[in-house]
Amino acid sequence: MNIANAVVLGIVQGLTEFLPVSSSGHLVLGQRLLGVNEPSMLFDVAVHVGTLVAVVAVFRNDIWAMLQGLWDRGTAGRTGRRLIWLVVVGSVPTAIIGLLFKDRFEAMFSSCLAVGVALLITGTLLAVAGRAPAGDRDAERTGAGRALLIGAAQGLAITPGLSRSGSTISVALLLGVDRKLAAHYSFLLSIPAILGALLLQVRDLEAGQAVDWAPLLIGGAVAGVTGWAALRVLLRVVQAGRLHWFAPYCWVLGLAAVAWSIWG
Repeated sequence: MNIANAVVLGIVQGLTEFLPVSSSGHLVLGQRLLGVNEPSMLFDVAVHVGTLVAVVAVFRNDIWAMLQGLWDRGTAGRTGRRLIWLVVVGSVPTAIIGLLFKDRFEAMFSSCLAVGVALLITGTLLAVAGRAPAGDRDAERTGAGRALLIGAAQGLAITPGLSRSGSTISVALLLGVDRKLAAHYSFLLSIPAILGALLLQVRDLEAGQAVDWAPLLIGGAVAGVTGWAALRVLLRVVQAGRLHWFAPYCWVLGLAAVAWSIWG
């Protein structure tokens, strides 16, 4: 992979990892358009580290509150402990789905048709959830059942074309969760998922393989910066109740992918 491709794929990863339009679906289609093979595992690790840094930077206050909950017995600590509990509960179905069905979902990465259909589903989900009445459930009133359903949505979003952020935020909104919490919880829930995926990828790396560091560092940095910007935009969009704005884009791209798979 050359520097130009690393920059393009870093931008695609950074923007689409957080905007509700599916990073995996865009990477599959982007690779086809650029005529490049699937990025190396090292490059995939690099861009995911970049997007993880973006999540930590944007949600540092929530993360600090969660850490504070480990020793603070006051009101702030109680909120932090509640967030920790919700993230742990929501991570259970994600881990189960990921471990049991990882190979089946990864097989879809070679199919533009599967990506297109999943993008159409993402767009429909965004359209429905974006027009749902604003919920009022805060962290204290969001129980294990809702956390499990949101975590299941994250697990199913391993499917290329099915947006992780779009799925989790949409399900949270449809379950009556407050808009701000829906967005924040979605990305706090992504942290253990990203870390778990990184650990699996690092485990599979070949020892002693030659490394071209320039594309890795540039791709990771670009993914981090664009991811930070995308997160800031998405938080405003969700808070304003405009999540459905992304639906037409997913529908158009989904139809294009389906047409490409049939007539391309």
